[in-house]
Amino acid sequence: MITYTAHANISPEQAIDLYTRSTLGERRPINSIETFTAMLANANLIISAWDGEKLVGISRSLTDFAYVAYLADLAVDEQYQRQGIGKQLIEETKKRLGSSCMIVLLAAPKANAYYEHLGFEHNPRAWMIKK
Repeated sequence: MITYTAHANISPEQAIDLYTRSTLGERRPINSIETFTAMLANANLIISAWDGEKLVGISRSLTDFAYVAYLADLAVDEQYQRQGIGKQLIEETKKRLGSSCMIVLLAAPKANAYYEHLGFEHNPRAWMIKK
């Protein structure tokens, strides 16, 4: 049985392991424990999914809880995908946001088609400055 929490103490090593086991590891700095330490410390809403003691999913957001939440990462272990874990991580995130707070995200290329069936609306006006 998968359990969800917003209060887990996730180590950078656990997060890196999960991102490696998901396709998100291809686009995240999994070789930098310092970056992952900062990613976890500075996100202000993290929901995690656990199979016993094993971290199998994460929703990592930056938000003001009232107007907008940027869903920076949604990662689910590839062996646990297609079980509704990603959908539930988003639902758990929404539960903790204000009733009129929107969620914004940039879809990973492999997950681009995933979000529409969850009620997300495509918006072609995203802009980025890469380092």
